[in-house]
Amino acid sequence: MKLNEIRDNSGAHYRAKRVGRGIGSGKGKTSGRGGKGQTARTGVALNGFEGGLDAAKLVTAGVLRRPGDGIRLLAKGTISAPITIEVAGASEAAVKAVEAAGGKVVLLAKPEEPAAEPEKRKRRPKRKTAEEE
Repeated sequence: MKLNEIRDNSGAHYRAKRVGRGIGSGKGKTSGRGGKGQTARTGVALNGFEGGLDAAKLVTAGVLRRPGDGIRLLAKGTISAPITIEVAGASEAAVKAVEAAGGKVVLLAKPEEPAAEPEKRKRRPKRKTAEEE
């Protein structure tokens, strides 16, 4: 064996996809980032995250940075152990999966809504000038 015959195993190195190099590359123009708007920018998160009220433990554990509106249980993956979980919301499929494993889902009360804004004051009618009377 000679030095020029040494090769890596096949698949040991993945060649990075070259983006922005024309439509024929499959990642041209927007480089796979879609069109304009908020989702095309870096460092911007979409508002409206839905969640539950038992997030304090996840924050202290370092899983979440802040609790937001709480945690919502969704049906992804499998569960085999019977557990009781308290969340702000859960999909029907997730509740069925937990109950099928012998567990229970407890839905927490929603946080109170902020008070409604007071109505705007009505404007007084404009005074008539001497010329208009």
